[in-house]
Amino acid sequence: MPLSDHEKRLLAEMEAALEQDDPRLVSTLTGKARTRKASRVLAGGVTVLVGMAIIISGLIAKVVPVGIAGFLVALAGLVLIFSNLSALGDGAPGQRGTTSPGPKKGGWSSRLEERWERRNNDQ
Repeated sequence: MPLSDHEKRLLAEMEAALEQDDPRLVSTLTGKARTRKASRVLAGGVTVLVGMAIIISGLIAKVVPVGIAGFLVALAGLVLIFSNLSALGDGAPGQRGTTSPGPKKGGWSSRLEERWERRNNDQ
């Protein structure tokens, strides 16, 4: 059964209000945040490859500063990859937190802290 004009207008107003109140939730539900993270991971991979090419060119030319610059570029690419990789591994928005006792607020560091607390409480 199709929506009436009044219902369509109310739904549009509710969507606009939600987007204004919590744009992060909207981007998570629509999948735009995941696409952005995937493109950042890809950009990090390309940056690592460019850094490796700079390192090799520095080795061929026997110029140490070029090799150091290539290392720093590759390191920046790895940081870009790993900072955005954790978001790609999450499940769908409705599936997060269903198997664990509470929702995950942070990344790997908060999980390590939770495991440490559980270990200390068990002893």
